Amino acid sequence: MPRIRSAKKQMRQSRKHRVVNRNQRSALRTAIKEVRSAGSAADAQKAYQTMEQLLDRAARKGLIHKNSAARHKSRLWKVVSGMK
Repeated sequence: MPRIRSAKKQMRQSRKHRVVNRNQRSALRTAIKEVRSAGSAADAQKAYQTMEQLLDRAARKGLIHKNSAARHKSRLWKVVSGMK
């Protein structure tokens, strides 16, 4: 347990950030699964747009690396375009 005031504050912030990051990462994974499990091309397109926004935001905020976001978008776009 930290004794220094700044270390205590950092611990509080870390707890808050961990909760936020976990929720965002979970939403991101769910969005990716929705694209893969879409029944029709139209559903896949709509799910892809939502997933793309979440990926871009996660990369911008530092939740995932920007190249990782680009890789996910590229691979899932191939899945979506293959449904047509």
